[in-house]
Amino acid sequence: MNSTLNKVMLIGHLGDEVKMHYFKADSCIGRFPLATNETYINKETGEKVTSTEWHNIVVRNKAAELCEKYLSKGDKIYIEGRIKSRQWQAEDGSTKYTTEIQAVDFTFLSTKKESEGNRHNGDSRTNGYDQQPAPENDLPF
Repeated sequence: MNSTLNKVMLIGHLGDEVKMHYFKADSCIGRFPLATNETYINKETGEKVTSTEWHNIVVRNKAAELCEKYLSKGDKIYIEGRIKSRQWQAEDGSTKYTTEIQAVDFTFLSTKKESEGNRHNGDSRTNGYDQQPAPENDLPF
């Protein structure tokens, strides 16, 4: 049996607002950058060093609308998805490449909009997408 797996799990902070793109037939995608940090001690200097990795997140349809409605720059989110690479021709004829994380499932861990009193009430999950923040003691790490 020749099986493969393409699965990504990230916990990070939004680097910008969710940017929406709408298409025909009521479909849409949302895109936002997600920052994850790694902190370590430099063995030579003894200094604490933080390294940030940026991920391009893509969410679709209902999930995109939920992210746009409830997330803001700086909010913390847990995302499960898969890596997808694309290429295209730019206007100048050059070939451009990008690597994205296509979100399959997510959990809002902290949102500014919630702390302002606009907490969403309803089902905790819709179409495989978690709408409610996880309790602090229920984090996946």
